[in-house]
Amino acid sequence: MSDTGDSRPDDTTDPGDDPDLAPVTADLPNSPITTTGTDHITIWGSNAEDTIEFYRDLLGMALVLRQPNLDDPSQTHLFFDTGDGTILTVFVSDDRDSEPRPQRAPTGGVHHLCFSIGPDRFREAETALKEADRSYNLFDRGIFLSLYTRDHNGLILELTTDKFSFPDEQRGEVLAATQRIRERESAEYAQTEHMAAALEELGLDAEQHDLPDADTGVGGIE
Repeated sequence: MSDTGDSRPDDTTDPGDDPDLAPVTADLPNSPITTTGTDHITIWGSNAEDTIEFYRDLLGMALVLRQPNLDDPSQTHLFFDTGDGTILTVFVSDDRDSEPRPQRAPTGGVHHLCFSIGPDRFREAETALKEADRSYNLFDRGIFLSLYTRDHNGLILELTTDKFSFPDEQRGEVLAATQRIRERESAEYAQTEHMAAALEELGLDAEQHDLPDADTGVGGIE
């Protein structure tokens, strides 16, 4: 299984050249609704003990709220702060055992969740996974570096860090510029030099972080 859904084209045709595809741009679309961010994501969990041990004690997410699941009060609803105020919530029940086998999500299901790690703590995160005896992969995804692992219920989790520091509020603008440069150079995917050129084009003075080397990566977590 490819944990990240790698779907590179088999030929050299750049999908960005297809006029029928939706344009890649940081401009807001003309839509009747405009979201302002991610408030929370909710997943089905097993029991509270295993869930807290993984998300709080290993990944370092503060447990900020615990209450009954308002749709089913027989279950507990745990709220974790992922680090920037975005909340991960988990429905748990003490009668559910954890199931660490890989999940097989249907169409419309969740493939993986991704959480940010500070570049200065990235190597520590990898060490923590090793010490916790958690299987993982380390992949260089071109414009960011990621660790892929699974939680105690087999859900794929990505722990990622950016290769450059730049303002969060300009992330969409930076990615859209990176895409434009990638297409111009007929590159298969966005790479470090494309983002560096985008940052320069946008006039952003961004620091490049010292991160470990890794393969681009295709494959699953054993």
